[in-house]
This record gives sequence, structure tokens and C-alpha cells, in this order.
Amino acid sequence: MSTSPAGPLPPADGLLSAARRNLRELAHGLSHASHPSTPLLAHAPKRWQRLLPYVVVLALASTFIPVTITVLTADYGVPGALAGALGVAQAAPLLMLAHRPLQAWWIIFPADILGALVMLAQPAEPDGVWPWTPPGIVAYLFLLLALGLRETRRTVIAVWAVTGAAGVVLHLIAPDRGSDSALLLTILAAVVLVIGGAVRERGVAQRRLAEQETISEAERAQRTLLEERARIARELHDVVAHHMSVITVQADSAPYRISGLPKAAEEEFTAIAAAARESLGEMRRLLSVLRSDGTEGDRAPQPGLDRLQQLVEATVRAGLPAELALSKELSPGQGSRLGEVPPAVDLSAYRIVQEALANVVRHAPGARTRVLVATERNHLIVLVVNGPAARRRGSPLETSGTGHGLVGMRERVRLTGGTLDTGPLPDGGFRVAARMPLPPATAPSAAPADPLPPEDL
Repeated sequence: MSTSPAGPLPPADGLLSAARRNLRELAHGLSHASHPSTPLLAHAPKRWQRLLPYVVVLALASTFIPVTITVLTADYGVPGALAGALGVAQAAPLLMLAHRPLQAWWIIFPADILGALVMLAQPAEPDGVWPWTPPGIVAYLFLLLALGLRETRRTVIAVWAVTGAAGVVLHLIAPDRGSDSALLLTILAAVVLVIGGAVRERGVAQRRLAEQETISEAERAQRTLLEERARIARELHDVVAHHMSVITVQADSAPYRISGLPKAAEEEFTAIAAAARESLGEMRRLLSVLRSDGTEGDRAPQPGLDRLQQLVEATVRAGLPAELALSKELSPGQGSRLGEVPPAVDLSAYRIVQEALANVVRHAPGARTRVLVATERNHLIVLVVNGPAARRRGSPLETSGTGHGLVGMRERVRLTGGTLDTGPLPDGGFRVAARMPLPPATAPSAAPADPLPPEDL
């Protein structure tokens, strides 16, 4: 409750204060446009849609200017020069409806009032329409529709109130002069403003919804990226932990394996082992933060290139015709250099093939798929190419996926310092090509044993 130095304000003062505040808000709405002077449909995708408002306002102005002049001279006996000036003042501002409807109202509304006063000086007709002329009413309704589409609710309420008040005042000046069009315009104005305001608010709601969907999509993509990075970090934990454990064991056992070590060397090995154990503990604590609540760590060893054959066979059993081609350097068996592939590259290659095959099963069931893994110029090449989906849809291999798709592939390749190329093929298929660096000893110094065909790269 409002108070003053002398005590609480009486209810009447509170009502007067609220009325003055509302009047100030209505006056501000009438004097300040709520939108910049951008044309209606300025952001429409097609050019003809952007030009449509200009065509409409040009047609309105070219129609109502001569019609208004004719009605004023023929039906109300207004002299030709004065009728021409009133007709232009009442209809020419319709050209502004596309970008400045409120400014157009400030011209048309006073011109309509002036026209009513001019007609008041002319002899009254028994069946005449006053204070607003028929073409003036129709043109004013188009003006109100433009206001409803562009201005806020406060502004359109103020316009409607001022229009109704002007009609009441003019009717009181000459209550017996012809049929009263003030009430008709007030009712029609309310209907038109409600329609225009509803369309405007619906458009605003749709724009806000589109903006929110864009924001939500960006947040979803960022969340997916972070989740995939956390998943990669959890998987690489086993790889790094293995190397850290080896360092710890080697440093601890060095004094027993190597005889005659100086005391300083033994202390150095002890410090190395302690640092390795501390790093391993820190990494495990970090992993506990990255792991989701309620999830358990994977106890099985992380898969690699040696598991690709099993992966492809499982995909074939699921109904996807797939084949695997490995270069000689990567084929299991005697002389294989499979163990020389870095663990991070080994794991990333397997996961890329796994995700690519899962995408084929989900999005192109029954498509013939070729998986090719080879070494080339100190790089590991992983290529998964599928054709268009078969007409007979097969049963999916995975009923639920992570939803990460290409995001995970891209992050894994970036982790190894490689490159990823994905995209559709002209025949309707899809291509995934990853290129990850290898240590110099992994790839042969000469040309690769199984070079990739040019069309596969």
C-alpha cells in the first residue's frame, strides 16, 4: 500500500496514480514505435515475398486516393481542391504501412477528423454516413491491421481508445447528422486489431520457439561433444594406465635387475616410480569424475584392430553384407606389425569402424559395405564405404546407439592428430575415411604393400 509522510494514501489517490501511470504508458505507446523501420516480411526467404508488402500498399494508395476524392465531391459536396487535399492526406500515407504504420496513423487519423469537420460545414444528407466516410472506414481498417501486425498490445489499445473517443466526441457535436459510423468503426477496429495482434503474437511465439530450438540444438551438440570426449578419456585410461604401470614396475625393479647401480641412480629410479604411481592415482581420480554416476568401469581390455574381423562377422550375421580387407602389415599372424600400432590409434580405428558400421545398419540397412584398413606413408588408413540402402530393410544390429555418430569419429581422429573425411556418394551411399599417423617404424620405408586404389581415397 502506498504511503506518504502524513500516512497511507487514500484509495482514491492510489487509483488516480495508477490511472496517470497507465495514461502515460498509452501515450508513450502512441508516440514511440515498438519496432525499427524495417519493412514487413523483410526477412522472408524469397524475393517476391519481400516485395509483396510494397505491392499491397501501392495498390491501396492508388485505389483509395481517387475513390476518397470522388466520394467527398459527389456524396458530401466538398469542393474539388479541398476534396483532393483531404483524399491525399487520408489515403496517401497508406504507402507507409509496410514499414512505418504508426507514423502513417498520425497522418491519417487527424486527416479523417479534419474531413469530418469539413463535412460538418456542408448540408446534411438524410442517408449520409458521418463522421467517417465509407472509403475512410475501409482504409482505416487496413491501417489498423498493419498496426496490429507490427505494434505492441499497449499501442493498439491506445489507438483503439483514441479512435473510439474521437468518434464519441464527433457524434456528440452533431448527434442528428445522418447515420452514425463512429460505433461501426469502433467495433470493426476492435475486431481487426484483435486479429492483427493474434497473428503478430503467434509470429513472435514461433520466432522465439525457433530461437529456443536453435539454442537447444547447439547445447545438445555441445553436450554430445563433451560426453564423447569423456567417453574417449575413459577408454584411453586403460591404455595410459598400462604404460604408467610398466614404468612403475621397471623403475622399482631396476636396482634388482641391474647390478652395480650408483646410489644416486637408485634414488632416481625410486623417485621415478613414486612419480609414476602418483600420476596413476591422479589419473584414476580424474577418471572417477569423468565417469557418470552409477556406472562401472569396463573390465574387459579395450578392443583394437585384432578384433575387426569379429566385428565385421557380427555385422554380417545381423544381415548387413560387409567385407573386411586388411593390409599385410596389419593381418594377424607371423610377421604382423599389428603390435606396433600405437594403442590410441589402435583403439580409435576400431571405434571408427564400429560406429561407421552401426550407422550403416541404422540408416542404410542391407547396403553392401566395404571396410579397408591399410598403412600408407607412415599413416593408418581406415576406409568404410557403403552403397545405397537395399529395398528390403534388415533388422538393426544395435537397437540403441549413443547418438554421437560422426562427432565421436571426429574427436577420436583429432586425438591422434589425424584427419577425417566423410560425406555422401553420388550413388546414394556414404563414405568414411580416416587417416591417422603412425610411428616411422610401423610403416615400411618404401611404397606400401597394399596401396589403396585411387578411387577409394
